[in-house]
Amino acid sequence: MQILTSIFSGTFTRDIGMSNSVNAILMLVFLVGGGGWFAYSFVENYGKMNPPIASVHGFAMERMFWITMLVIGIAFAITQSLLFVYSYKYQHKEGRRAYFFAHNNKIEVIWTIIPAIVMAALIFAGWKAWTRITGPAPKDSVVVEVMGKQFNWLVRYPGRDMKLGVVNYRMIDAVNEWGFDLSDKSSLDDFTTNEIHVPKGVPVLIKIRSRDVLHAVYMPHFRVQMYAVPGMPTRFWFTPTTTTDEMRARLGNPKFNYELACNQVCGGSHFAMKASVIVDEPDDYQNWYAAQQSFSQKNPEVLAALKQKAKTTVSQVVAPAEAKEEASAPLAASY
Repeated sequence: MQILTSIFSGTFTRDIGMSNSVNAILMLVFLVGGGGWFAYSFVENYGKMNPPIASVHGFAMERMFWITMLVIGIAFAITQSLLFVYSYKYQHKEGRRAYFFAHNNKIEVIWTIIPAIVMAALIFAGWKAWTRITGPAPKDSVVVEVMGKQFNWLVRYPGRDMKLGVVNYRMIDAVNEWGFDLSDKSSLDDFTTNEIHVPKGVPVLIKIRSRDVLHAVYMPHFRVQMYAVPGMPTRFWFTPTTTTDEMRARLGNPKFNYELACNQVCGGSHFAMKASVIVDEPDDYQNWYAAQQSFSQKNPEVLAALKQKAKTTVSQVVAPAEAKEEASAPLAASY
């Protein structure tokens, strides 16, 4: 109460001490030290953050990303430098009073219009790139469908008819993980694999779905990322430019494989959400494709069970109809 009374009466003074100057100096130390550490960390980890590009659209995506980072980085460097330098320059000193700056229309217009123009340009460029890679794929595209589930990826290809068959979640079990509806003829030649094979230089359409929770298809070397959303199929197409063998030679790593990973935390075993992606030469891809067996060939018991179920259903429908006809026969005779 005595302090408040002194403040209101104008007789209270507080000794700032050395802590204010120390904090002001530490502001500059943090600016220089933090900036230097950031620069070192960036240079040291650049290769890890930016794996070699192995797709056609990847170069456009990379260029757009770094243009955005440059614009944001310049704005960040200017604003942060001013923040810490001003904190030092305008530290509290006895007798100094803050300058009250009420309003300036010119400054308001400048810092509103310029960021708006820059952001609009970046958004427009991003929109063009996004519509190009998520729009209709070329007609000669290789089609691959991937489905995320806790905790692995399921992969299927259309068979020789080049059409993916119908799947039905009601038919999912331990064997039929996709829920193939083998009553659909297009499903009979579809096949599943444990890894993704795609040909070099040919557009690849990735059809994406999720069986349970939110996942994400992330293939960093192809600059591909797309959410796998339950109940909402998504898609993404790209053209590989470097085979797996070529990338192994380039990196000097004979064990290298392209990777499909989930970069959304989807549960306790999220780390297991990985699949290998193999980029083949077109002829090698055709040979691999021709050697695959369809799901119905690998699991004839599923097809047999479906046929038996169909026969049982037909007999159950026919039998009541025949009984109804027999019951109505005496009635017809009485007329």
